[in-house]
Amino acid sequence: MSDTSTDTYDLIVIGAGMAGVSAANKCAAAGWRVAIVDALPYGGTCALRGCDPKKILRRGAEIIDSARLLAGKGIDQGGLSIDWADLMAHKRGFTDPVPQRMEDGLTGNGVTTLHGTAAFTAHNRLTVDGRTLTFRHALIATGARPRPLDLPGSEHVIDSTDFLNLTDLPDRVLFIGGGYISFEFAHIAARAGSHPIIVDRGPRPLKGFDPDLVERLVDRGTDVGIDMRRNTAISAIEPLDRGYRVTLTTDGDTTTVDTDLVVHGAGRVPHLADLNLDAAEIAHGERGVSVAGHLQSTTNPAVYAAGDAADTAGAPLTPVAVFEGKVAASNMLKGHTTTPDYDGVPTTVFTIPELTRLGLLEDDARDRDIDVEVHHHDTSGWFSNYRIGETTAAAKILVDPATDTIVGAHLLGPEYAELINILALAMTTGLTTRQLKSMTAAYPTVGSDLGSMLT
Repeated sequence: MSDTSTDTYDLIVIGAGMAGVSAANKCAAAGWRVAIVDALPYGGTCALRGCDPKKILRRGAEIIDSARLLAGKGIDQGGLSIDWADLMAHKRGFTDPVPQRMEDGLTGNGVTTLHGTAAFTAHNRLTVDGRTLTFRHALIATGARPRPLDLPGSEHVIDSTDFLNLTDLPDRVLFIGGGYISFEFAHIAARAGSHPIIVDRGPRPLKGFDPDLVERLVDRGTDVGIDMRRNTAISAIEPLDRGYRVTLTTDGDTTTVDTDLVVHGAGRVPHLADLNLDAAEIAHGERGVSVAGHLQSTTNPAVYAAGDAADTAGAPLTPVAVFEGKVAASNMLKGHTTTPDYDGVPTTVFTIPELTRLGLLEDDARDRDIDVEVHHHDTSGWFSNYRIGETTAAAKILVDPATDTIVGAHLLGPEYAELINILALAMTTGLTTRQLKSMTAAYPTVGSDLGSMLT
């Protein structure tokens, strides 16, 4: 088709990540003429540049950590180490087939797949690399990108995508920011033999998680060689003959650190810059496209947004993006009948051990005048953790005594990201703690600890 041609679709989805793909398939199944476009390989951040490849690398780190925990308890490490190149090849064994498999699935469902950069030109029209398309509906699901860094030498910093494609892991790695990305990658790097530093501007890293459990996790990271620098700003990054010199300021004192690699872990922002949203009068801000409760643009009724590109109350999580994509599709198909429900959605930072959260923090509950009962246990000595040698584990579950239901849960320990799913189900369905404690679990399992956590 020539560059001057025009084509019309019932729905054009911008972004071939999980939110966009779920919406495209749903509308195509209803008989709509649907197109999807992305300038990057199909699959989105989670499958290609985030959750999935990260957790494959984490598995290598888990093996090393597990062996160390049982050193002197029957396991001889015997020089056990990570071969980074082989681990990366294992990761690529999963990620490399994803784009084609995703595109084949879409085309098999009748979706037109396009590759290129989309930009709006009018309320119901956009271009993809010179090709003009019109639409009845459009869904913006472009995800997020690393937050721009305003500091001298920022051009030397790599992002999470680059880290997940490193052919070799250097000896010294400095991570900017005290969030998910820095913590997860630092825990992997430390077990792979690197010496990671996390630099955080504030006093409290992982701000969205329970502060008591975060401190336990920081101490566990220190034990494996992660250098945590709080209240520290980076003022410059300078290249050296080998690596970089990073200038740090902590409480007014300036120091320098030499490192082989600097990694951006200081948060992400909606990826909207190339879309020319103003041409379609699509209101947007720092948190994404401005949407009403039904995920429809507040200023252009033909346009919807979902996932990290939308300004919603949902956390920037893949499961949230998926159900937002489905909600947006349902509302386009059936009228505005559905709004996203964000209650009962857990979130996890996959460090070793993992730290996970569901619902309210203690301060949140008090702000809402809920007189919560806090069931707080150090679980490091419980059988499920003694068995594997883990010395850092804890649980904090918040219960509303008026209803005997869970309003918050915070867990730090091996396999606790699986355990939090049971609590999420309880919160979503309104199960009481009495009902949960009545469950007879398989024993000995981590799940069988739940009843004791609720006492």
